[in-house]
Amino acid sequence: MTPTPSIEKKSTAKLQDARTVRKIVNVDDHICLAFAGLTADARVLINKARVHCQSTRLSLDQPASVEGLTKYLAGIQQKFTQSSGVRPFGISTLIVGYATNGEPRLFQTEPSGTYSSWKASAIGRNSKTVREFLEKHYTETSGQDTVKLALKALLETVEPGSKTIELAVMEKDTGLRVLTDEQVDALVKEIEEEKAAAEAARRGGAQARQT
Repeated sequence: MTPTPSIEKKSTAKLQDARTVRKIVNVDDHICLAFAGLTADARVLINKARVHCQSTRLSLDQPASVEGLTKYLAGIQQKFTQSSGVRPFGISTLIVGYATNGEPRLFQTEPSGTYSSWKASAIGRNSKTVREFLEKHYTETSGQDTVKLALKALLETVEPGSKTIELAVMEKDTGLRVLTDEQVDALVKEIEEEKAAAEAARRGGAQARQT
């Protein structure tokens, strides 16, 4: 399954540069991170993640593993729950990337420092609703089908359109690709048309049974 991080996009001020408030970011060529929670805390953890990935390349001459980075960040989060003079990180993260064998991996970390591996997951506000949708509709897909599944899950809780949705695809060969507003709007339109067609077919079938 192609890793497809997607988030509910917060509205920004008219004069604000939207690139400075992204919640899906690269930490290495083959790993990206999405977060829910305090942006200031996330920036600290993202910087630590990038330094860890760079250090791994320099010292071991190989990229950091997705699971190794997850354990490292979860360890930092856990440490801040029991150290004096500090507070826990106010974020949950989804860490997405590819293992050395090309297998896509997804891990989730919590402010407590716990982490776990997932096939698909959601964090933040309304995450329960999104996760329930994924549990019902998840199948092993790739490419555009995976993007549409992530978008359908997000549409369970947000208004449709590029103003409220940010989608990205983590590709094995080319890395993180954030979809443009036009691409998001086109996908939303396609999904809505599919829903309308399915509803029309359902009603037609119901009427045929009645007659």
